[in-house]
Amino acid sequence: MTYKLHCFAQSGNAYKAALYLELAGADWQPVFVNFFEGQHRSADYLEKNDMGQVPLLEHEGRSISQSAVILDYVSEREGKFRWANEDERLEVFRWLFWDNYSFTSIVAPLRFIGHFMPEDKRDPAVLGFLQSRLKGALKTLDQRLSGRDFVATPGLSIADLSICGYLYYGEELPFDLGAYPNIVAWLDRIKAMPGWKAPYDLMPKSA
Repeated sequence: MTYKLHCFAQSGNAYKAALYLELAGADWQPVFVNFFEGQHRSADYLEKNDMGQVPLLEHEGRSISQSAVILDYVSEREGKFRWANEDERLEVFRWLFWDNYSFTSIVAPLRFIGHFMPEDKRDPAVLGFLQSRLKGALKTLDQRLSGRDFVATPGLSIADLSICGYLYYGEELPFDLGAYPNIVAWLDRIKAMPGWKAPYDLMPKSA
């Protein structure tokens, strides 16, 4: 059965799931969510996802939300980008949780404030706090990738696809990755994989 991913191109969290589905060669289709017009708060959407967030995956009668849960779900069914043993499984989930709590939680608001928010609405104190947190997170990730091709397993895993999601938004990111060569090489490695597409080429864009 076709996976239906409710998404929009500006969502880095939706991109994590969309990129998995594309790289895995899964049968899927994007379902546009007009986020900036508040569609995610509509009664119809909330009936499927009471959290009112994007992405949302519909498959075999299920409505599944939260990108990490979606990644685990689709990888189990597609049998790709998972783990070979228990130790690898623990590493994958260790880095998935790190991404959710210590990386995307910093990168996503930084991008939103720096790219989508009017300049006169930006709080310098908030930006400064997030940028200081980001330095530590990027250092952690860059060190992890020293001498490694991927974050948690010898090959690409859902941990990589979760962490990399927001980093392919290029000029929308208010920071430079030039000081983190291991991260840059890792992103290039993923980008070179058959089926890779940029966010705005993979999902419908919200105006």
